[in-house]
Amino acid sequence: MELQKYFEDVEARIDPAREERVAAEWEAFCDLKCRDEFFSPRRIPAPPKIEWPRALINHAFDDMDLMLYTQLRTVSDMLEKGGGLLLSVRPNYGTAIIPSMFGAGVFRLPDEADTLPGAKHLDDGVEGLRAVMERRHYDYTMGLAPRVFEFGARWREEASKYPRISRYVYLYNPDLQGPFPLVDALAGSDLYYALYDEPELVHDALSFMTDVYLDYTRRWQAAFPPYGKGYSVEWGLLHRGLTVLRNDAIVNLSEAMYREFAMPYDARVFRELGGCMHFCGRGDHYIAAACEIEGLSGVNMSQPELNDMEKIYAATIDQGKIIIGMPEPEIARAGAAGRPLRGRVQSGAALSAYREL
Repeated sequence: MELQKYFEDVEARIDPAREERVAAEWEAFCDLKCRDEFFSPRRIPAPPKIEWPRALINHAFDDMDLMLYTQLRTVSDMLEKGGGLLLSVRPNYGTAIIPSMFGAGVFRLPDEADTLPGAKHLDDGVEGLRAVMERRHYDYTMGLAPRVFEFGARWREEASKYPRISRYVYLYNPDLQGPFPLVDALAGSDLYYALYDEPELVHDALSFMTDVYLDYTRRWQAAFPPYGKGYSVEWGLLHRGLTVLRNDAIVNLSEAMYREFAMPYDARVFRELGGCMHFCGRGDHYIAAACEIEGLSGVNMSQPELNDMEKIYAATIDQGKIIIGMPEPEIARAGAAGRPLRGRVQSGAALSAYREL
């Protein structure tokens, strides 16, 4: 694929003054200085001058130029629609990046789904997890890890030719999941029996996966520094801290089980890196515990309709934490109910799986 014309199109459409304004608004929001009831930044739309054809995720997965193109297209889309997210790209290889380093397979969906792949758990489940713990070895030449760092290097090389892209399009963290979801991905559903039958093994695996998560993040950010000034970007959303833990698997745990098995390891991550926690589905049963963690600056959730939102708001925005990527219908519902959002909720889900940007 000839990338030059696409980079040139984006470069010509970036307005530095506008990007500086949007970034300043995001920083003020993260610092709890938003004066409006909720935060909803926008740009003046800047439509493309050329056609940007659709490219499937499965095809981009195996073609580095196409992966660069698909990520650059998300930037083009944001500029075209006048969205208020920061311009950003990532090595978009799904949730299997770390699991694949330990032998987990990559599960791809059909092309018509056009959805990122996930991880296949180890063939022997908990026994496979035990073997991983006996070796306690990980190798950045294994699985998807080399592609992730190759993408970073290629993006930096290509972006360096375009001053505005290099300055205003942020390269952010790959999807490294989080300690509990990583153990879940390796062991599969048998993990939930092991919580009762072999808790020592589970704790050992969680501690090790925390080490791996932190080491991977350090390596990535040493090579490709985050936004800076104590902030970082994920999905175009700015937040305090250096990571977003993806904790979708945590919703399978009760609050008591979260406190026992996951919270100590999440706390290690946030003590070192700081940042936000993401979950899909229902998280109101453990949100109060999660928000006790030092270094947790905010939350990203995708499905407020599945949650008791008063519990969510009481644990987050009422305690000085922000919510990023809130679907707009919940903003409207809260407003109609007279629920104060305190300028600590950003309106507009970040992922196209939830809504159009």
